[in-house]
Amino acid sequence: MDSSIVSYALQYAGIITEIALFFYLAWSSRWKWQGGVTFYLISLLVAELTRAWFLHAYGYLSPQFGYAYWTTDFLLVISLFVLVCLFFRRACSHEDKLWSYIRLLLALVLVLVVGISGLCFSRHVSHLGGYFLVEFNQNLYFACLALNTLLYLLLQHIESTDDQLGLLVCGVGIQFAGPAATFALLHLTALERFAQSLNSLVMRLSTFGMLLVWAYALVHVKDKATVVTRREIPVLAEVTANLNI
Repeated sequence: MDSSIVSYALQYAGIITEIALFFYLAWSSRWKWQGGVTFYLISLLVAELTRAWFLHAYGYLSPQFGYAYWTTDFLLVISLFVLVCLFFRRACSHEDKLWSYIRLLLALVLVLVVGISGLCFSRHVSHLGGYFLVEFNQNLYFACLALNTLLYLLLQHIESTDDQLGLLVCGVGIQFAGPAATFALLHLTALERFAQSLNSLVMRLSTFGMLLVWAYALVHVKDKATVVTRREIPVLAEVTANLNI
């Protein structure tokens, strides 16, 4: 089967899954508690629909599609960083002291990424802002990969009981794993056409895999807020009954 057909099939399957998850969160009124997930789903939808429109209107090799791709890539990588930060905040919801250190670490990582990207840009001034945008996207992407791995290890260390958060973090890890490997292949093969096609296919497959894990976590695994609320109801009822006696 032609890889382009598989790639398009994964793209539209991902769009349908994103829409379904977004409406599920809105219908179940859990979009506020799942703010990071909702925000990233909206970013994915905007990016996918924008790229699909520019691809249909101008073609894959057009400069218009290239501008649209890297601009939406910037949106996605910023959204990923925000998502990871919100996941860290959720993991440290009862660890205020730990969160103060992690918040400082996250700010430091962002400053370092901007600084390193700016340093690389200063060596390629002739490429103007386009090179900086590509460099920044790649640097922040790999920084998010490292942060997500750190978050997973943190959840194991503090023995988190938030099973849903653990699955959401693993889903993000799936999305990171495939593209990270193909990015390395692109550099090793000097951007050969096969490697580029493989990279596009793996990125969409990884995103679709993440969405499937998220769908299972959101639909079948109760979030921590729901569990706590249900546990508090009998206690409140018992206290009310004692007061009425």
